Amino acid sequence: MLESIVVVGGGTSGWMTASYLSAAFGDRISVTVVESDRVPTIGVGEATFSTVRHFFEYLGLAERDWMPACNATYKLGIRFENWRAPGHHFYHPFERQRVVAGFSLPDWWLARSAPAGRFDEECFLVGTLCDNERSPRHLDGSLFEGDLADRSPGRSTLTEQGTQFPYAYHFDAALLAGYLRDYAVARGVRHVVDDVVRVAQDARGWITHVATRTSGDLAGDLFVDCSGFRGLLINEAVGEPFDSYQETLPNDSAVALRVPVDMERRGLRPCTTATAQDAGWIWTIPLYGRIGTGYVYARDYCSAEDAERTLRAFVGPAADDLEANHLRMRIGRTRRSWVNNCIAVGLASGFVEPLESTGIFFIQHAVEQLVKHFPDSDWNPGLRDSYNRLVGRCMDGVREFLVLHYYAAARADNAYWKDTKTRKIPDSLAERIEQWRTKLPHAESVYPHYHGFEAYSYVCMVLGLGGIPLSPSPGLRLLDPTAAQREFRLLAAQADELKRSLPSQYAYFAQSR
Repeated sequence: MLESIVVVGGGTSGWMTASYLSAAFGDRISVTVVESDRVPTIGVGEATFSTVRHFFEYLGLAERDWMPACNATYKLGIRFENWRAPGHHFYHPFERQRVVAGFSLPDWWLARSAPAGRFDEECFLVGTLCDNERSPRHLDGSLFEGDLADRSPGRSTLTEQGTQFPYAYHFDAALLAGYLRDYAVARGVRHVVDDVVRVAQDARGWITHVATRTSGDLAGDLFVDCSGFRGLLINEAVGEPFDSYQETLPNDSAVALRVPVDMERRGLRPCTTATAQDAGWIWTIPLYGRIGTGYVYARDYCSAEDAERTLRAFVGPAADDLEANHLRMRIGRTRRSWVNNCIAVGLASGFVEPLESTGIFFIQHAVEQLVKHFPDSDWNPGLRDSYNRLVGRCMDGVREFLVLHYYAAARADNAYWKDTKTRKIPDSLAERIEQWRTKLPHAESVYPHYHGFEAYSYVCMVLGLGGIPLSPSPGLRLLDPTAAQREFRLLAAQADELKRSLPSQYAYFAQSR
């Protein structure tokens, strides 16, 4: 078996990788993380998928262990504002569709002769909870969906999730990286704070060691590149090409602010908010004690200066005197994330802009698959090829889902939004959209490989964004709607009861800290 792993780069990706490997393999393999204290980390994402709970469970960490240390809060979904029209909003929830007589509630909703109201409010519970800033847990800690209880997934992975857990998390990415660093070091991971000045390779192109400025050479059997957009190992040293997604996803820059707020006065909405702007969108992520916010934009349509002015105006006086962090994003993926004895994880592997909070998800998927495909000294190429296929398909699937957001948005009030309707989209997505015009997305008509999103996510986007004309399934008009009407009434009654009985998210966290 292999004896040693060297992880180049810390931050969220480096320490998620190291902590997961230490949890998986214990002291049967040595893990070293080398990171520079002179290179700032980007802090990949402050919002996650609900499936991230599998990561924490794998490490044996309960919410009470890590959430307070990372100023974490709950996320029940994403609120999309102004993507359809000014003042309009809808939710993409962590909640599967209810089904009546073989058709989903959104199918029945669309089949009404003149659908009224909001589909997300009438077909899902989460929209009501978010609008009213409810916590998904009662003050005694019990989950609002009692049938889910708190059954631990144990040492399971993303692809094994059988139910849709109703929430994810917001957290301070820098604090999480520090927490996981302490977790990993306490379990035997070696931490080297130094600059990597050279990557040494043998005649085959395999990495033998990395040379550091003051700590000498760090040798290993397997090298994990967590160096961010730079791709120090996988791109610069190994020479694996990077395939850009910019032809279909032009947003390549962001400017971010960390805004201290009085959460008791402001409230604590349990969702990420994505607010459409003239050249992109602004994220709002409520943590305990501050707001993380940033403008994701395309430099072809907006300058960095204009983006910062827009963001500061959006935040208001609270943005005064705050330092803005400007980022250039590399949108796309390294063609193969595993080459020779080098595996890229995180931004070095790929990134598909922050919309839908996929940064942490990509890291988790990569490290889970690394454990599932871990090689021995024979370096069986079948393991490498399977890993690359799964990781590549996952990113390509997320790319397709995000392209849908822009293409399907009804907003078309300037050049940026008009171009989202004429820009090239993947051929497979174009074919699927034609199917969805007459039959809402379902399991057999969405991207077929694992990428973290289920059919209901596509349903929420095509109904909420409003830019694709949709027709209901004709057969529904021949079915008796009585059972569906009863389910709509039941859902509305459940939403009203939860709105009444659940505490606000602020009240929940205030009493638990």
